[in-house]
Amino acid sequence: MRIKEVIVVEGKSDTNKVKQAVEADTIETNGSAIDQATLQLIKHAQEKRGVIIFTDPDYPGERIRHIITQEVPGCKHAFLPKKEAIATATRKSVGIEHATNLAIQHALEHVYELADQDIESDLTKADLIRYGLIGEAKSRARREQLGEHLHIGYTNGKQLLQRLQMFQIQNDELNAAMMHIIKGENDRA
Repeated sequence: MRIKEVIVVEGKSDTNKVKQAVEADTIETNGSAIDQATLQLIKHAQEKRGVIIFTDPDYPGERIRHIITQEVPGCKHAFLPKKEAIATATRKSVGIEHATNLAIQHALEHVYELADQDIESDLTKADLIRYGLIGEAKSRARREQLGEHLHIGYTNGKQLLQRLQMFQIQNDELNAAMMHIIKGENDRA
């Protein structure tokens, strides 16, 4: 699998793992201390070939994603579910470098572009409440499943509506995803 865009990752281990899974060029942010020179390099890559932000599914990874998104408009986003990025030996370390080649390929096959500002999502907080995505004991588990199903990554309750709107997820797409998740819950019960 060859990726045309340049993939932005956090470090050398991520680059090595991505290059095992796909043919791609990467830019490393060297962790969350992303500097202006790196941002300029990412801007240049975005202008020439496009950029896919593919950071670890943790707080520092989300912070890096946010910084790049603010500084370099138009980047695409790939998300790896946290359960796919946990080191099997320690169960503590989370990162792209711990994922399987198949998980990385799957994440890069489901890339999102940020929404055009002219198109708005029709989702509201009431939709999140209706599906138990906020305000219930099982809300966190449902948000994790939803993020994985829609390939938008995990978010907390406050961030979920913003993430759904950012990627132009419409009500019908949310409904279909939640029907799938609820069916899975009922099948397990």
